[in-house]
Amino acid sequence: MSIQLFDLKGKKALVTGASRGLGQQIAIGLSNAGAEVICSSSKDSGCAETISMINANGGIASESTVDLSDIANVKKMAQALLTEHTVIDILVNVGGTIFRSPAIEYSYQEWQRVMTVNLDASFVLAQTLAPAMIAKGRGKIINIASMLSYSGGMTVPAYTASKHAIAGVTKALANEWACHNIQINAIAPGYFKTDNTQAIQDDPDRNAEIEKRIPAGRWGEPEDLAGAAIFLSSSASDYVNGHVLAVDGGWLAR
Repeated sequence: MSIQLFDLKGKKALVTGASRGLGQQIAIGLSNAGAEVICSSSKDSGCAETISMINANGGIASESTVDLSDIANVKKMAQALLTEHTVIDILVNVGGTIFRSPAIEYSYQEWQRVMTVNLDASFVLAQTLAPAMIAKGRGKIINIASMLSYSGGMTVPAYTASKHAIAGVTKALANEWACHNIQINAIAPGYFKTDNTQAIQDDPDRNAEIEKRIPAGRWGEPEDLAGAAIFLSSSASDYVNGHVLAVDGGWLAR
């Protein structure tokens, strides 16, 4: 019975940012748990590798391309998926971007782009897909927060603002949709080895500081997020709502 709690057979999941890194491993993890996964990225055939890996494991995956900075097309993509599949049972908003610059020099255009991709697109996807979940009487929405949902960071004001907002939107939507048996939660990854953190990984001093602070003594690998995503996508989390789950090797506890 405990294994069945995590079984995603018969569920259809949309994972944005599924071309590589955290999104890729989450998509593979959901597939391994039995879900049919729709992988999304901004480039045509951008998720080809992810889909190939899922298919090689006997899973079912497809691709839906959309630029998350184009909100009109984000909504069109979601509506097209509902036309094709009737309902998307699981939405995982992984796709995101970051721009680094001292705040005094920060481009407003970059500020808008980061907020649109990281926050607006996640909200619009949830808003568009939720009515079908409500009609079905169940659904799961997972947003990707950050350690910068808790702190301010340096030279990433838009990213920090977007991730604080993601934590807030997660709670706000949970307050409204929990009564429809929809669980909306977020995962806050710690320091993970991804493209977004490559500059920090390459800085010997900063890298050493980070590893010293993490009780686990290492950076996270993308596959370390799969279990949390499966849990929040499955019946095992049916009474978990509006929660931001830190997957950080103990960073916040230090």
